[in-house]
Amino acid sequence: MAASQNNININLAGKRVVILADGTFPVHHLPLSALEEAEFIVCCDGAAGALAAWGIDPGVIIGDLDSVDNVMAERYADRLLRDTDQETNDLTKAVRWSVKAGAVAVTIVGATGKREDHTLGNISLLADYGKTLNVKMLTDTGTIWPVYESCSFKTIPGQRVSVFSPGGKVRLTATGLEYPVNDLLLDNWWKATLNTATGHLVTLSFKPAPLVIYLGYR
Repeated sequence: MAASQNNININLAGKRVVILADGTFPVHHLPLSALEEAEFIVCCDGAAGALAAWGIDPGVIIGDLDSVDNVMAERYADRLLRDTDQETNDLTKAVRWSVKAGAVAVTIVGATGKREDHTLGNISLLADYGKTLNVKMLTDTGTIWPVYESCSFKTIPGQRVSVFSPGGKVRLTATGLEYPVNDLLLDNWWKATLNTATGHLVTLSFKPAPLVIYLGYR
């Protein structure tokens, strides 16, 4: 494998940044559109091969690089960033690098599928990422994002809505949902999941933070 770069100086301020994780490559038009419209794409290790096969070059490839074959390593030798930190995963490495490069908003795709443990870990990490940047995850079925204070978001009647508490002990009251949620203690992941929007606005009131919201596509 070609030597990886120790430093890649790129300014991502004001750019539409997408991180492609090494999960299942998306097929839904929304995450695919995010990739097509991105001004800069950060690939997590082996995801670079799937992106290149789809016809787009990665801006940076980050991770321990064990999943980057010699052909890819030679082709993209100028954008390899080796990070062998074993205390975190490649998605977090990509987010941290993006923040350091000046990104204030990031869309994550390809972060689900293949392995359920990776999927659960990546979704739960959104609550950490959102402390330093505006972040959302696009999957083949919906959008996932973290919130840190009571909020409202637009919906379409019949749209699927689930709310998760990564840390537990959150009390939630919600309006605009088919199944009532009134001062519900979210002491288990399933407690506020599998609900449905009844109108065009869902409002969440909760303490303490954070929550992670899943909104299915329509």
